Amino acid sequence: MSMKKGRKQIICMGGGGFLMEPHNPLLDQYILGQSPKKKPKICFVGTASGDPSYNSQKFLRLFGNFKCEPSYLSLFKPPKGNLESFVLEKDIIYVGGGNTRNLLLLWKAWGLDKIMKKALDGGVVLSGVSAGSICWFEEGVTDSYPGKLAPLKCLGFLTGSNCPHYDGEKDRRPSYHKLLREKKIKSGYAADDGVAIHFIDGSIAKIVSSRPLGRAYQVGWQGGKVVEKPIVPVYLGKA
Repeated sequence: MSMKKGRKQIICMGGGGFLMEPHNPLLDQYILGQSPKKKPKICFVGTASGDPSYNSQKFLRLFGNFKCEPSYLSLFKPPKGNLESFVLEKDIIYVGGGNTRNLLLLWKAWGLDKIMKKALDGGVVLSGVSAGSICWFEEGVTDSYPGKLAPLKCLGFLTGSNCPHYDGEKDRRPSYHKLLREKKIKSGYAADDGVAIHFIDGSIAKIVSSRPLGRAYQVGWQGGKVVEKPIVPVYLGKA
Protein backbone atom coordinates (compact mmCIF):
# COMPACT_ATOMS: atom_id res chain seq x y z
CA MET A 1 0.00 0.00 0.00
CA SER A 2 1.31 3.46 -0.86
CA MET A 3 1.99 5.65 2.13
CA LYS A 4 1.21 9.35 2.30
CA LYS A 5 4.18 11.66 2.68
CA GLY A 6 4.19 14.85 4.69
CA ARG A 7 4.91 16.47 7.98
CA LYS A 8 4.35 14.56 11.21
CA GLN A 9 1.39 16.33 12.82
CA ILE A 10 -0.13 15.71 16.25
CA ILE A 11 -2.86 17.96 17.71
CA CYS A 12 -3.38 17.60 21.47
CA MET A 13 -6.49 19.04 23.13
CA GLY A 14 -6.66 19.64 26.88
CA GLY A 15 -10.43 19.40 26.63
CA GLY A 16 -13.13 20.45 24.21
CA GLY A 17 -14.10 19.15 20.81
CA PHE A 18 -17.44 17.65 19.85
CA LEU A 19 -17.86 15.56 23.01
CA MET A 20 -17.35 18.48 25.43
CA GLU A 21 -18.43 21.41 23.27
CA PRO A 22 -21.02 20.11 20.78
CA HIS A 23 -22.16 23.65 19.97
CA ASN A 24 -18.62 25.02 19.62
CA PRO A 25 -16.97 23.33 16.60
CA LEU A 26 -13.90 25.58 16.44
CA LEU A 27 -11.33 22.96 17.49
CA ASP A 28 -12.89 20.24 15.34
CA GLN A 29 -12.84 22.53 12.32
CA TYR A 30 -9.22 23.44 13.04
CA ILE A 31 -8.26 19.76 13.06
CA LEU A 32 -10.04 19.17 9.74
CA GLY A 33 -8.21 22.15 8.27
CA GLN A 34 -4.79 20.58 8.84
CA SER A 35 -5.30 18.03 6.08
CA PRO A 36 -4.57 19.26 2.55
CA LYS A 37 -7.55 17.25 1.30
CA LYS A 38 -10.73 19.12 0.38
CA LYS A 39 -12.76 16.29 1.91
CA PRO A 40 -10.45 14.47 4.35
CA LYS A 41 -11.18 11.02 5.71
CA ILE A 42 -11.37 11.41 9.50
CA CYS A 43 -11.74 8.47 11.88
CA PHE A 44 -12.85 8.64 15.51
CA VAL A 45 -11.23 6.17 17.91
CA GLY A 46 -13.14 5.75 21.18
CA THR A 47 -11.06 3.02 22.83
CA ALA A 48 -10.43 4.98 26.03
CA SER A 49 -14.14 5.18 26.87
CA GLY A 50 -14.90 1.58 25.90
CA ASP A 51 -16.06 2.38 22.35
CA PRO A 52 -19.65 3.32 23.30
CA SER A 53 -21.81 3.52 20.21
CA TYR A 54 -23.39 6.83 21.28
CA ASN A 55 -19.99 8.60 21.03
CA SER A 56 -19.25 7.26 17.57
CA GLN A 57 -22.78 8.04 16.40
CA LYS A 58 -22.47 11.56 17.78
CA PHE A 59 -19.20 11.92 15.90
CA LEU A 60 -20.72 10.71 12.64
CA ARG A 61 -23.74 12.98 13.07
CA LEU A 62 -21.83 16.16 13.90
CA PHE A 63 -18.95 15.65 11.46
CA GLY A 64 -21.50 14.84 8.78
CA ASN A 65 -22.13 18.61 8.74
CA PHE A 66 -18.53 19.30 7.68
CA LYS A 67 -16.69 18.68 4.42
CA CYS A 68 -15.15 15.35 5.35
CA GLU A 69 -15.70 11.59 5.27
CA PRO A 70 -16.26 10.57 8.91
CA SER A 71 -15.85 7.02 10.18
CA TYR A 72 -15.02 5.33 13.47
CA LEU A 73 -12.84 2.50 14.70
CA SER A 74 -14.04 0.16 17.44
CA LEU A 75 -11.79 -2.58 18.78
CA PHE A 76 -14.84 -4.23 20.31
CA LYS A 77 -16.45 -4.50 16.86
CA PRO A 78 -13.39 -4.22 14.60
CA PRO A 79 -13.67 -3.52 10.88
CA LYS A 80 -13.61 -6.42 8.48
CA GLY A 81 -10.33 -6.94 6.70
CA ASN A 82 -6.93 -5.57 7.59
CA LEU A 83 -6.80 -3.18 10.57
CA GLU A 84 -3.60 -1.51 9.38
CA SER A 85 -5.05 -0.80 5.95
CA PHE A 86 -8.20 0.62 7.55
CA VAL A 87 -6.17 3.11 9.60
CA LEU A 88 -3.55 4.06 7.02
CA GLU A 89 -6.13 5.01 4.39
CA LYS A 90 -7.39 7.79 6.67
CA ASP A 91 -6.20 11.41 6.57
CA ILE A 92 -6.95 12.26 10.22
CA ILE A 93 -7.26 10.15 13.37
CA TYR A 94 -9.28 11.68 16.23
CA VAL A 95 -8.89 9.90 19.61
CA GLY A 96 -11.49 10.45 22.33
CA GLY A 97 -11.07 10.72 26.09
CA GLY A 98 -11.47 8.18 28.87
CA ASN A 99 -9.07 5.73 30.51
CA THR A 100 -5.60 6.19 28.98
CA ARG A 101 -4.20 3.04 30.60
CA ASN A 102 -6.94 0.88 29.07
CA LEU A 103 -6.42 2.57 25.71
CA LEU A 104 -2.71 1.76 25.71
CA LEU A 105 -3.23 -1.85 26.81
CA LEU A 106 -5.80 -2.50 24.10
CA TRP A 107 -3.84 -0.71 21.40
CA LYS A 108 -0.74 -2.77 22.19
CA ALA A 109 -2.75 -6.00 22.24
CA TRP A 110 -4.10 -5.22 18.78
CA GLY A 111 -0.85 -3.77 17.44
CA LEU A 112 -2.59 -0.43 17.00
CA ASP A 113 0.25 1.44 18.72
CA LYS A 114 2.62 0.41 15.92
CA ILE A 115 -0.02 1.17 13.29
CA MET A 116 -0.48 4.67 14.71
CA LYS A 117 3.30 5.23 14.43
CA LYS A 118 3.17 4.18 10.78
CA ALA A 119 0.24 6.53 10.25
CA LEU A 120 2.16 9.45 11.81
CA ASP A 121 5.27 8.71 9.76
CA GLY A 122 3.13 8.48 6.65
CA GLY A 123 1.53 11.91 7.03
CA VAL A 124 -1.76 11.02 8.73
CA VAL A 125 -2.73 13.79 11.18
CA LEU A 126 -3.06 12.37 14.71
CA SER A 127 -5.29 14.25 17.14
CA GLY A 128 -7.17 13.72 20.36
CA VAL A 129 -8.63 15.08 23.56
CA SER A 130 -7.73 14.24 27.18
CA ALA A 131 -6.65 10.56 27.02
CA GLY A 132 -6.39 11.16 23.27
CA SER A 133 -3.87 13.90 24.03
CA ILE A 134 -1.88 12.18 26.79
CA CYS A 135 -1.35 8.98 24.80
CA TRP A 136 1.01 10.56 22.24
CA PHE A 137 3.56 11.77 24.82
CA GLU A 138 6.27 9.92 26.73
CA GLU A 139 4.29 10.39 29.93
CA GLY A 140 1.00 11.84 31.11
CA VAL A 141 -0.94 12.81 34.22
CA THR A 142 -3.86 10.40 34.20
CA ASP A 143 -6.90 9.53 36.29
CA SER A 144 -6.81 5.97 34.91
CA TYR A 145 -6.05 4.63 38.40
CA PRO A 146 -8.94 4.65 40.89
CA GLY A 147 -9.01 7.63 43.24
CA LYS A 148 -5.82 9.36 42.21
CA LEU A 149 -3.96 11.23 39.50
CA ALA A 150 -0.74 9.46 38.62
CA PRO A 151 2.02 9.38 35.99
CA LEU A 152 1.66 6.97 33.09
CA LYS A 153 4.18 5.86 30.48
CA CYS A 154 2.70 6.42 27.04
CA LEU A 155 3.60 6.01 23.35
CA GLY A 156 6.46 8.50 23.18
CA PHE A 157 5.61 10.02 19.81
CA LEU A 158 6.13 13.40 21.53
CA THR A 159 8.83 14.10 24.11
CA GLY A 160 8.05 15.04 27.71
CA SER A 161 4.79 14.86 29.63
CA ASN A 162 1.26 16.14 29.19
CA CYS A 163 -1.53 17.23 31.51
CA PRO A 164 -5.01 17.98 30.08
CA HIS A 165 -7.98 19.71 31.76
CA TYR A 166 -5.59 22.10 33.48
CA ASP A 167 -8.31 24.57 34.42
CA GLY A 168 -11.29 22.22 34.16
CA GLU A 169 -10.44 19.77 36.95
CA LYS A 170 -9.25 21.26 40.24
CA ASP A 171 -6.74 18.49 41.07
CA ARG A 172 -4.90 18.47 37.75
CA ARG A 173 -2.56 21.44 38.29
CA PRO A 174 -1.51 20.61 41.89
CA SER A 175 -1.05 16.94 41.00
CA TYR A 176 1.19 17.80 38.04
CA HIS A 177 3.25 20.13 40.25
CA LYS A 178 3.54 17.46 42.97
CA LEU A 179 4.73 14.82 40.50
CA LEU A 180 7.34 17.24 39.15
CA ARG A 181 8.56 18.11 42.66
CA GLU A 182 8.86 14.41 43.48
CA LYS A 183 10.64 13.82 40.15
CA LYS A 184 8.07 11.21 39.19
CA ILE A 185 7.32 12.79 35.82
CA LYS A 186 9.21 14.71 33.13
CA SER A 187 8.70 18.35 32.29
CA GLY A 188 6.12 18.96 29.60
CA TYR A 189 2.97 20.73 28.54
CA ALA A 190 -0.41 21.43 30.07
CA ALA A 191 -3.54 22.69 28.34
CA ASP A 192 -6.78 24.18 29.60
CA ASP A 193 -10.11 22.89 28.34
CA GLY A 194 -10.73 24.27 24.87
CA VAL A 195 -7.01 24.60 24.07
CA ALA A 196 -5.10 22.56 21.49
CA ILE A 197 -1.33 22.31 21.07
CA HIS A 198 -0.37 21.58 17.47
CA PHE A 199 2.96 19.80 17.02
CA ILE A 200 4.67 19.46 13.65
CA ASP A 201 7.72 17.20 13.43
CA GLY A 202 7.90 17.11 17.23
CA SER A 203 7.92 20.87 17.83
CA ILE A 204 5.09 23.25 18.70
CA ALA A 205 3.86 24.92 15.51
CA LYS A 206 0.74 26.64 16.87
CA ILE A 207 -1.50 26.77 19.91
CA VAL A 208 -5.19 27.50 19.38
CA SER A 209 -8.28 27.82 21.56
CA SER A 210 -12.04 27.59 21.23
CA ARG A 211 -12.38 29.73 24.36
CA PRO A 212 -11.16 33.36 24.66
CA LEU A 213 -9.41 32.87 28.01
CA GLY A 214 -7.89 29.43 27.46
CA ARG A 215 -4.16 28.93 28.01
CA ALA A 216 -1.44 26.39 27.42
CA TYR A 217 1.62 26.04 29.65
CA GLN A 218 5.17 24.81 29.56
CA VAL A 219 5.64 23.21 32.97
CA GLY A 220 8.90 21.97 34.42
CA TRP A 221 11.25 21.62 37.36
CA GLN A 222 14.00 24.25 37.36
CA GLY A 223 16.20 25.64 40.10
CA GLY A 224 14.53 23.60 42.79
CA LYS A 225 10.98 24.69 41.98
CA VAL A 226 8.14 24.15 39.54
CA VAL A 227 8.25 26.72 36.76
CA GLU A 228 5.07 27.34 34.79
CA LYS A 229 5.22 29.42 31.61
CA PRO A 230 1.77 30.39 30.26
CA ILE A 231 1.31 30.59 26.49
CA VAL A 232 -1.54 32.66 25.04
CA PRO A 233 -3.09 30.71 22.15
CA VAL A 234 -4.68 32.02 18.99
CA TYR A 235 -8.42 32.32 19.67
CA LEU A 236 -10.30 30.69 16.80
CA GLY A 237 -13.52 32.61 17.34
CA LYS A 238 -14.40 36.22 16.63
CA ALA A 239 -12.47 38.70 18.73
